[in-house]
Amino acid sequence: MLTKLLLLFIFFAVMIAIGIYCRKHATDVNGFVLGGRSVGPWLTAFAYGTSYFSAVIFIGYAGQFGWKFGIASTWIGIGNALIGSLLAWVILGRRTRIMTHHLDSSTMPEFFGTRFNSKPLKIGASIIIFIFLIPYTASLYNGLSRLFGMAFNIDYTICIIIMAVLTGIYVIAGGYMATAINDFIQGIIMLFGIIAVIAAVLMSKGGFTEAINGLAHIQDPSVSSTPGVFNSFFGPDPIGLLSVVILTSLGTWGLPQMVQKFYAIESEKSIHKGTIISTLFAIIVSGGCYFLGGFGRLFSDQINIETDGFDAIIPTMLSNLPDILIGLVVLLVLSASMSTLSSLVIASSSTLTLDFLKDNFIKNMSDKTQVLIIRLLIVLFIAISVIIAVIQYKSNITFIAQLMGVSWGALAGSFLAPLLYGLYWKKTTRLACWCSYIFGTGIMILNMLFRETFPQIIQSPINAGAFAMLAGIIIVPAVSLISPKLDAKLVSNCFSCYEKEVKVPAKLSLGEDEE
Repeated sequence: MLTKLLLLFIFFAVMIAIGIYCRKHATDVNGFVLGGRSVGPWLTAFAYGTSYFSAVIFIGYAGQFGWKFGIASTWIGIGNALIGSLLAWVILGRRTRIMTHHLDSSTMPEFFGTRFNSKPLKIGASIIIFIFLIPYTASLYNGLSRLFGMAFNIDYTICIIIMAVLTGIYVIAGGYMATAINDFIQGIIMLFGIIAVIAAVLMSKGGFTEAINGLAHIQDPSVSSTPGVFNSFFGPDPIGLLSVVILTSLGTWGLPQMVQKFYAIESEKSIHKGTIISTLFAIIVSGGCYFLGGFGRLFSDQINIETDGFDAIIPTMLSNLPDILIGLVVLLVLSASMSTLSSLVIASSSTLTLDFLKDNFIKNMSDKTQVLIIRLLIVLFIAISVIIAVIQYKSNITFIAQLMGVSWGALAGSFLAPLLYGLYWKKTTRLACWCSYIFGTGIMILNMLFRETFPQIIQSPINAGAFAMLAGIIIVPAVSLISPKLDAKLVSNCFSCYEKEVKVPAKLSLGEDEE
């Protein structure tokens, strides 16, 4: 116990020290929200990866889908690396950075408002972001509490309050730069932690070969009558597996806290480096999490899914590890959760301040006032999410994957298509964006309220979210072709930043390597 507590103390002390050190970078809005748009490739790539993979992945998704799909759940991690990281950086990275610099946009709603010359579009996006990031945050606390309960026997409420307060301290003090530096340290912990945990769990079952053989002998008639299905290439439900891959991989393309990382990176050269770093990080961390979860059924004699839920699978797998490894696992999940939480609170509070309150309710808001309000909203956002997390726990709503599915489905279903087409296609219209907003949020709200009336294939929030994203990719161009076009000069100005012969004004400089 002393070893685990010492590791936690050192971890928290370093996080807070970095937050205090980075105060000098958080004196204005640009510095607080985007780190002055000068964040290098290593910090940006690790910030992207640690914001992507949290306790929701390690405890919730890896446990539930490893149990459901067996070793085939590793495909989810591979999809996260290739689609959620590699393709996201290649397709969105450069264009997002260049156009947001050119339009001087600090948030996703601000980008939509300027790109489509629509204040209502900006306000609508900010409301969606604030509402649907809260259930995602609540799911982070849930996953972490499971692990802390196993390692320290700490009450759930105390656990989430400690995590929320400490995260709030370093985010409020140092803003995005403190978050990015902490994400780098937390990412290193995650890399070493997942490798060590996989090795230890497999050794507890006689090594990799014995574990695979043990998985081959497990049968569950309620899932499939095929022998050895849980160690097969695509598992017992390839369609369900594909839906999870789509939601968890393609979903990052429309999440504000993920896309915002491209706003802050320092140069186009850094985009190329960051792409490689981020992809390798995702292969190890996400691939490792789902690979580990694939062996969950080997511990079925210790788990009662009906009473304990899927969220108990991974903690049970780790419960018999040596204290030093349990301490490392706690740091792994704590790192993943705090990095994601910090990204969520910055994205939500900055959006509400810059895109909702500024100019709409508070006129002539100074830069200093904007930073103050962002900090106050960080406190409010964390407090609301803590309250919801406690209520959720007391009401015994413990399925992390469903909470995250609702959040990701609504956000990515609303924003993925408008962002993608807004960056690449000049004919994208305001009405098309509104249709994507309404369809994405509408599907997920209806799925929560009237799930049983949906077709079987999209009753799950996971599948409904994947459907919302794919539908948006079709809806936006279809509506754009039949709706009023934007002013030609506005569109031409937005896309002029991509033309090499056009020199960007000094205050919107893209860096020497891009001018």
